[in-house]
Amino acid sequence: MPVKHILVVDDSPTERFFTVDVLTRAGYQVSTAENGEEGIAKAKTLKPDLILMDVVMPGLNGYQATRTLTRDDDTKEIPVIVCTSKGQETDKIWGMRQGAVDYLVKPLNPEELLQRIAAMP
Repeated sequence: MPVKHILVVDDSPTERFFTVDVLTRAGYQVSTAENGEEGIAKAKTLKPDLILMDVVMPGLNGYQATRTLTRDDDTKEIPVIVCTSKGQETDKIWGMRQGAVDYLVKPLNPEELLQRIAAMP
């Protein structure tokens, strides 16, 4: 099933604006959430085709939100790509262990982001 609707979960207005701009120019429908709790709630109601999840956020962090989403029957089929400034190998391993299907380190490269999305099964 091709990706059409993407939920961007990031507490940074600048990062959200940049990511939404890249995705809408590429023809995707985009929704946003400012933190993990809002991301989980919107994922359950909007049922996006893909979630781009930041890690460092107030309240529920992106690892916790990803783990919640990938273990919930309502949202476990929605793939999550972690997009974060945390670039250590241990961070990536931990992100993938939470159920993420991919892991990108900020600053995001627009071409790489779009390639990863296009490669989604």
